Amino acid sequence: MVDATLQILRPPLVEGNPPLAQITDEVCQPLERFPGKAWWLAFLTALSALGLGTVAVIYLIATGVGVWGLNNTVGWAFDITNFVFWVGIGHAGTLISAILFLLRQKWRTSINRAAEAMTIFAVCCAGIFPLMHMGRVWFGAYWMLPLPNALGPLWVNFRSPLLWDVFAISTYLTISAVFWFVGLIPDMAAIRDRAVHPIRKAIFSILALGWNGSNRAWSHYEKLYLILAGLSTPLVLSVHTIVSFDFATSVIPGWHTTIFPPYFVAGAIFSGFAMVLMLLIITRKVLSFEKYITIRHLEAMCKVILVTGMMVGLAYSTEFFIAWYSGNLYERYAFINRAFGPFAFSYWIMVSCNVLSPQIFWFKRFRQNIPVMFVMTIFVNIGMWFERFVIIVTSLHRDFLPSSWSMYRPTWVEFAILIGSFGLFFTLFLLFVRVLPVINMAEVKTVLKEGKEEAHGGGH
Repeated sequence: MVDATLQILRPPLVEGNPPLAQITDEVCQPLERFPGKAWWLAFLTALSALGLGTVAVIYLIATGVGVWGLNNTVGWAFDITNFVFWVGIGHAGTLISAILFLLRQKWRTSINRAAEAMTIFAVCCAGIFPLMHMGRVWFGAYWMLPLPNALGPLWVNFRSPLLWDVFAISTYLTISAVFWFVGLIPDMAAIRDRAVHPIRKAIFSILALGWNGSNRAWSHYEKLYLILAGLSTPLVLSVHTIVSFDFATSVIPGWHTTIFPPYFVAGAIFSGFAMVLMLLIITRKVLSFEKYITIRHLEAMCKVILVTGMMVGLAYSTEFFIAWYSGNLYERYAFINRAFGPFAFSYWIMVSCNVLSPQIFWFKRFRQNIPVMFVMTIFVNIGMWFERFVIIVTSLHRDFLPSSWSMYRPTWVEFAILIGSFGLFFTLFLLFVRVLPVINMAEVKTVLKEGKEEAHGGGH
């Protein structure tokens, strides 16, 4: 009786209980028709932002990193802030796809495809910033690879956390891309079978890898998908843990702390879920996918944002407590400077957006209010960007010696590259929506039975 009651109260994962053929038709429809005005407006806006960023990057490479506002004291700023921000954004995709799959959470089925694609695009955006930070990219990029130098066995420094980033993020990108592609295979076979144009049919025939939908094919597919989910799960914890080592293994006040690994992972999931939620709210409205991306999906994501937001808030308070309890004067001053120093505005934006604003999701009516969700996702991403800015800039601009203190002021080039990174991200996502199914048709069809049971009370 309890299970039946819960099923009655819980909304279905797919509204309307559509036939299987209807799901294929509706999901494939955006791929087979000419894009509307909304898509073109969004695409041209994103492309314009990408163009601005491209101009700034070309100017940076041609002129040198001196066009940034960096100085001898603040050697990291917007570049590493953006890097850590985009790596964090990419965490929700693997979490939704891998961990929720292993935990058999069926509410992931309609949202995992968009989240996986977002992961790949976000990691691509993140990878740009360390390359630009090197200055002369044409000389420096290959030095990150563990290959001996032509003049002798001069290897990379394997004890450097920056090199650990290279291995962690390249591994994460590879596994995420393979996981995303494997999940696409059954759907690409469906598009292949529907294709009328010979070129389109040939392309998807290649991408479908000979998929025929047989029992043997599904058996191999499910085994491979499970293995990839198992490989991806540790990466959710390891990648941002290793990114946090860029700071935690140093001796700079405000950085040298053991709380950074779990703190960074929670923050990454927090910001990543907010970005996925924002994209899904837009996608479900523009593509009319309300029956597949339901309030139940969005509400579950709001709950994750609430939990991880509280974890981030706990980390903020723990940092302040440890700074006071440690008796370290430098550590104490670093956190007082964060809250009341020249960059105090960024600290309070961070606290307001990341700790206070998500508390609204304690109330169900706000967890089911689309405009409130959308505004909150913007607040969370603003707050998480400022979190990385606070950690990096406020810890560097005033360290041990007052004689080395300095202020940091970003230049137009840094703002343009930041805007360009968002332009690249949204350009890639909008192209993805146009050429590949944004909803996993094969997995959505597996939850139809549950939806029918819940719609009828579940007590057969």
